[in-house]
Amino acid sequence: MIGWSAWWLVSFVSTVYVTSGCDGEGNCQSEPSGFLIFALLLSYHWTFQVIKNVVHVTVAGTVGTWWFVPTEASSCCSRGVRDSYIRAVTTSFGSICMGSLLVAIVEASKNMVRHLRESEDGGGIFLCLAECLLRCLQDILEYFNQWAFVFVGLYGYTFLESGRNVINLFKTRGWTTIITDTLAQGVLSMLSAAVGLITGLVALGIAHAEGMVFGDELGASAAAFFLGFIIGAVITSTLMTLVSSAVNTVIVCYAEAPAEFQTNHPKLSDDMRSTWRQAWPLEFSY
Repeated sequence: MIGWSAWWLVSFVSTVYVTSGCDGEGNCQSEPSGFLIFALLLSYHWTFQVIKNVVHVTVAGTVGTWWFVPTEASSCCSRGVRDSYIRAVTTSFGSICMGSLLVAIVEASKNMVRHLRESEDGGGIFLCLAECLLRCLQDILEYFNQWAFVFVGLYGYTFLESGRNVINLFKTRGWTTIITDTLAQGVLSMLSAAVGLITGLVALGIAHAEGMVFGDELGASAAAFFLGFIIGAVITSTLMTLVSSAVNTVIVCYAEAPAEFQTNHPKLSDDMRSTWRQAWPLEFSY
């Protein structure tokens, strides 16, 4: 992800400078093409989502192996990790790309709307509403994806089949309240945003220190901060996928096969059952 971010950043800046006819002082003959900016943002977010979801599916498959056949996932170089990764980048890669593309389109559109709103000093009510709606749509897609990709990693289903099956599983168990009450994703998102804020400020400081702010100083400063924020946030989000994927997979496996958990990991099963009964006395019936 670090390598992709560095390569994309160089390509983005170079492409904008060349297509806008900019000189060494940052004076440009024309505004960059909106379609070109959207395509570049889409390429970045799509690749980011694919990398993140490959990690997600790999972790889901590994945790599933540990759940059902713990001897095959007993170390970092075990068969469970290797086989899960191979499935993620081969037979399940199409599902990963499809689910990732949906989120990437919304994310790129949201960034374009935000840029338009900021460039027009507030933009107006319609741009604000559009950004809000896109953010809501993105949250819905990401929420759907995080559960759907667990089934992709566990059973190798297609993206749409996985989403349908996992939602039906939670409805059958009566766990819709439980899955919306988890705090793990919110905490990890706050951590990613905090790191993004720090890297954005670092990028802004570097841009001013190295004299890389040309033309419209306010706009150039905002662009430097924005790029630093995005790169820092997505790299941290990719890393935190290890935690969120493991948590989500445990929840799905517990709904799907609690008996196997009790057989293979009795101490953990007893602790989890006791804790969940305290947290959700009405919803949890095991």
